Amino acid sequence: MSVVAFRIRGFLRLAMTFAFVALVGRPALGTAEEEPSVTIALIASHDAAPYREVINGFRQYLTQRESRFSFDEQFLQGDAAKASEALQKAKQNGAQLLLTIGSIATQAALKEGGELPIVACLIVDATDLQKAANATGVVMDFPVETQLQWLQRLLPQNRTVGVLFNPHENQHKIEEAARIAQSLGIRLIAREVQSPKTLPDALNSLAREADVLWGITDQTVLSPQTAEAILLFSFRNRIPLAGLSTPWVKAGALYALDRDYTDLGAQCGEQAWQIVHGRRANTLPPVPPRKVMYALNLKTARYMKIDIPKTLIDGAQQVFP
Repeated sequence: MSVVAFRIRGFLRLAMTFAFVALVGRPALGTAEEEPSVTIALIASHDAAPYREVINGFRQYLTQRESRFSFDEQFLQGDAAKASEALQKAKQNGAQLLLTIGSIATQAALKEGGELPIVACLIVDATDLQKAANATGVVMDFPVETQLQWLQRLLPQNRTVGVLFNPHENQHKIEEAARIAQSLGIRLIAREVQSPKTLPDALNSLAREADVLWGITDQTVLSPQTAEAILLFSFRNRIPLAGLSTPWVKAGALYALDRDYTDLGAQCGEQAWQIVHGRRANTLPPVPPRKVMYALNLKTARYMKIDIPKTLIDGAQQVFP
C-alpha cells in the first residue's frame, strides 16, 4: 500500500469517526427536548397551606420528569366570583390543562372550562367529576373500608359504632358502610339527621348504645355550627369521636385520618402526566388519597381511659398531649 493510500484511508476513518460522534451527540427527532411546551393553569379556591402543598407536590412531580411544563397559578381567595376571570385568563394564556384545587375552583371549571382537561383536588367526592367528559381527580375522602379498618386498629375493643348522616347526602355511603361493617364484625348504628335541629335527639339515641362515634363528611351533621354539640356529647358520655381531620382532633376528637397534601398533588401530577401523553381525562377514574396519616389526642384518650399502644402513638403524624 502506498503512503498516499494509507493516508487517505486514515483520513476516511477519522472522518467517519467524527461523523458518528456528531450523529450520536445530536438529539433524536421527536425527543422531549424538542417537544412543545405545555402550559398548565393551577386554580386554587384558597391561598392556604394545604392548597400550596398540593401545588408543590403537583409541580414537583411533573418537573422532575420533563422541563417543558410551565405553570400559571391563580388563587380565588374563597370568592367564586373570581373564578370566571381566572378561567378566562387561563384560556388566554394558552393553558392545555387545568388543575383545580377545592370545590369553588372545580365547580367553576366544570361549568365554564369548555373542553380543557381538568384534574381536580381537595374535593369531597367524585360525583361531579364522573358526570363530566373531560375531568378526573383525587378526592379527599378515604374509602369507607379504610376508615372502618383504622377504627378497628385504633379502638379494637369498641365493636358498636354510631354514625349520624343526612340521607340526602350520604344514604349510599351508609348502605356501603353497613355491608363492610358486617364483614369486619362491627355493629353499625346509623341515625338519620334531616337538619341540625334534629341532631340532639339523634345524638341522645346513641348515648347508651354506641362505643364510638364515627364522623363522616356530611354538611348537615359535621360542620362548624354543630362541632361544639358533638364534642360535648362525646365528652359527657365518654364516647370517643373519630373526627374528620386534624383540627377536629385538636378540638377534642380522639383521632382522625388525614392526608399528605403534597402527595395528593403528586397523585394529580400522575394523572396530568397521562393526559398530556394522550389519555383522555374521563378514562382515568377519580381516586382517593393513597397515603393515610392520622392524628391523636392523648388528653382525650386519658379522660376516656383508652389505652393507645406506643407503636400507634409513634406512627401518628401529629399528637396532641
